[in-house]
Amino acid sequence: MSAAAAPAVELAPPDIGRWRAGNTGVDYVHAFDSGVPGARVMVQALTHGNEICGAIALDWLLASGFRPQRGRLVVSFANVAAYERFDASNPFPSRCVDEDLNRVWADEVLLGARDSAELRRARQLRPFVDASELLLDIHSMSEPCAPLMVCGTLDKNAEYARALGMPEVLLIDTGHPAGLRMVERGGFGDAASSKRALLIECGQHWERAAADVALDALVRFLGRAGAADAGWVAAHTRLALPPSQRLVRVTEAVVARSPQFRFVVPTVGLSVIAKAGTPIAVDGDRTIVAPYDGTVLVMPGTHNLKPGGTAVRLGRFE
Repeated sequence: MSAAAAPAVELAPPDIGRWRAGNTGVDYVHAFDSGVPGARVMVQALTHGNEICGAIALDWLLASGFRPQRGRLVVSFANVAAYERFDASNPFPSRCVDEDLNRVWADEVLLGARDSAELRRARQLRPFVDASELLLDIHSMSEPCAPLMVCGTLDKNAEYARALGMPEVLLIDTGHPAGLRMVERGGFGDAASSKRALLIECGQHWERAAADVALDALVRFLGRAGAADAGWVAAHTRLALPPSQRLVRVTEAVVARSPQFRFVVPTVGLSVIAKAGTPIAVDGDRTIVAPYDGTVLVMPGTHNLKPGGTAVRLGRFE
């Protein structure tokens, strides 16, 4: 697999040690109840330990002394063990300790006998996730790409993202082939449930702009959830809303089968392959081609890609 140069690290990881002792009995998890009826809201960062824009956003929120005006708010730093290993000179390995924390949320995994650092942490976080009605999980991407909102597999979550008004690109996909993500757990993945969950990819992991996207997504999400009033939202947003939003619907995920996987087109996120049949990548003796005209490359990955990993998702703009 081809190895691209690591992007510059423009963001400084905040020292979140001061938030270790929360008020929930679980390290790095804080809960605030307004005493006023409203939604049970959860916001999370560091599902992956090297995605530091979300840590910047939650560190800012807690340091500001924010308290919800309605409902209950849970603020969670997830994979702190991986984050503590972050090294700006080699920033990719701190994504996880043993495995991807965002692939373990199915009951058969989470409640099973298997053990890992990430499973132990997910088991601590499960009661907070399961009790939440609205969830925002703040992420970033390994490759340069415009911000996008991953709405799981359901249109109900895309509708909620449209109500937020950001970012410009929304994504509905087919789930992750390696395991269930947190935003698809339980009612979040049930079309009949009133629960809503969003996962925002704020841009490339360490670009300066990703922190502003993370902060704005957090602020607007709290406003939409009823936890904050319009005045607070207006005072703390930094970026203008896009004039419109577009939806990409993923039809398939391309999983690397061999160490020889390589792209034969530029790996620019959300780029469009005009013609069906155009080669996209080769993987040993297999050639991956665009399945239809206007194929969108969603989050193509060249860094740390291994056999069994998702190389790219393919979809269409609607």
